[in-house]
Amino acid sequence: MLISLTVGKVDAGVAVLLTEDKRLIEFPSILLPPSITSGSIVDITVARNTTSEITSQKSFAALQSSILVAYGLASPTAPVIRCRNATQTSVVLEWDPIELATADLRSLSLYRNGAKAGVIPQDKGIQATKVSGLAVDTEYTFHLVLRTSAGQYSSEKLAVKTHKMTDLSGITVTPGVLPPPLRESLTGAIDRIGGTIVENVRIDTTHFVCTEGRGPQWEKAQEMNIPIVRPEWVEGCEREGRIVGVRGYYLNADPRLRQVGQSVGMQQQPQRMESQRTLPLQERQQQPPTPLTSQPPSSTLPPPSPSERPSSNSEDSRPPPSVPEKDQPAQGRPSADGTEESEEGEEGDEVASIRKEEHGDLGMPGSEDEKAEGAQTLADAGEL
Repeated sequence: MLISLTVGKVDAGVAVLLTEDKRLIEFPSILLPPSITSGSIVDITVARNTTSEITSQKSFAALQSSILVAYGLASPTAPVIRCRNATQTSVVLEWDPIELATADLRSLSLYRNGAKAGVIPQDKGIQATKVSGLAVDTEYTFHLVLRTSAGQYSSEKLAVKTHKMTDLSGITVTPGVLPPPLRESLTGAIDRIGGTIVENVRIDTTHFVCTEGRGPQWEKAQEMNIPIVRPEWVEGCEREGRIVGVRGYYLNADPRLRQVGQSVGMQQQPQRMESQRTLPLQERQQQPPTPLTSQPPSSTLPPPSPSERPSSNSEDSRPPPSVPEKDQPAQGRPSADGTEESEEGEEGDEVASIRKEEHGDLGMPGSEDEKAEGAQTLADAGEL
């Protein structure tokens, strides 16, 4: 196909050509002969290049396939969260490596009970975190939210319940410098309470146990603010059957600060002993009196009460003359059951008579005459 064009202007590597129907076409001047100037007429032959078309189509198809594989088939995956360890007041969470495919990471956030708890830094490839300051024996829900340039992805919600004070399975101990016998005893105590021993300090290490503060693991425990205690702390937990405070078990702590309790098997005994030791006042007053021994009367004995003092003659045992009802005193002494009973009267006389018949001549202190007779008897015995 032959086309005749008129050169209108040649400037800055571009030639402006004018077609027969008065349309302007920009054409690279480098493709024109150097002798072409404004007003020249050039003939251009146009032909279809099938080979170049096929090559271009193949290149475009390959580009589309690479885009599909890179961005259409591979995409970020939602994180998978799980619980590594739980204690009375803390939870250690971990997750699989984050898969971003070709997307860019925007943020990775942790949510607790539906509220944002913090952002997990991903510049160091962190795959675990520790949440502290939780309530004892309480259930919490956690989940991760991954934000990328390709969209937002959330993990499944994980329910975790903190331990009770008597649940010692969450204790994870890293031993430090310990004598061999003490280390063996520590291992047995940890096994009995259901805890775990790890050789190196980790994010889920709850206590560092040693007798000397030195070594790389001790330094790492200090950097991570892990309590450093003596082996007696584990023994205290086993003895009391619950987790105990660490204040009195630090390396430089005063042993008097330790709250030493009883073993699990002895926890029920104080209640029984206390119930046997503290009898109600009413029951103790209702117990029968202790039998008297046949001892001679002594001046050191406490003076008997008027109601218990037997008389040597029949006149003393007789009740006093009755007082008219209007002249009787209104006040009385409180009894064991809280009621009041009069100090004088027929009931007092009857009690005195009964007690006199029960004791008889067992040496109970009597009247002043009997005291005098007893003293004379002792004097005679001394002369003999």
